[in-house]
Amino acid sequence: MVSFAAEPIFNIGKFAVTNAFLDTLLVDGIIVGLIIAVRKNLKLIPGKFQTIIESIFSEFYLLTESVAGKNAAKIFPFFMTFFLFILIANWTGLIPGINAIGIKHEGEIVPFLRAATSDFNVTLGLALVSITATHVLSIKTVGILDYLSRYFSLNPINLFIGLLEIISEITKIISLSFRLFGNIFAGEIVLGTVSTLFAFVFPLPFLMLEVIVGLVQALVFAMLTMAFMAVLMTPHHSESKEVSH
Repeated sequence: MVSFAAEPIFNIGKFAVTNAFLDTLLVDGIIVGLIIAVRKNLKLIPGKFQTIIESIFSEFYLLTESVAGKNAAKIFPFFMTFFLFILIANWTGLIPGINAIGIKHEGEIVPFLRAATSDFNVTLGLALVSITATHVLSIKTVGILDYLSRYFSLNPINLFIGLLEIISEITKIISLSFRLFGNIFAGEIVLGTVSTLFAFVFPLPFLMLEVIVGLVQALVFAMLTMAFMAVLMTPHHSESKEVSH
């Protein structure tokens, strides 16, 4: 049975190194390795691998540009980083036999690796980074005065709307973190249960479904982050003028 909390593998002083933390390091290593491999093999006349990579990144950039417009160049690195990290983290938990490799604890096997995104601490951290980066980019793009005018005003009605905006920013953190965590954790439970009851062929459709879920959830998180950034990087006063017209 999948544990709700990430299981500790060993301790460094008072710091417990969990299987979700080890998976985070693995995902980071894979991404860094891919970056190094791509950079070393860059050519003026691209081969098949470089062409595929460039095509994928080009399509994602065009998607970002269609949503964010002139701010696409600032938003795209965040969008792509969130997508790649979450996608690989989601898929590492689907590697066949990954849950069978670990240490025995109280008669049960504690796996060395567990999908990082099945740990709420990780998804909450991702959501906090997403929202923090969104507000930092907003301040840098529209300026501190325009940014504050979105939330604070001498007009009572606008002030009330601003307070609702502040509440919505908090709910974004809850929504982003729980959506990702819930889908990936539920998938692990389903796969664990099915794999225990049946072997070989029967779990394959569930495995393929979780591959798709992992892709969709990575895309949803990244695109929501992109949308939040695009909205907050639009000057608040220009939005008001558009509404009045």
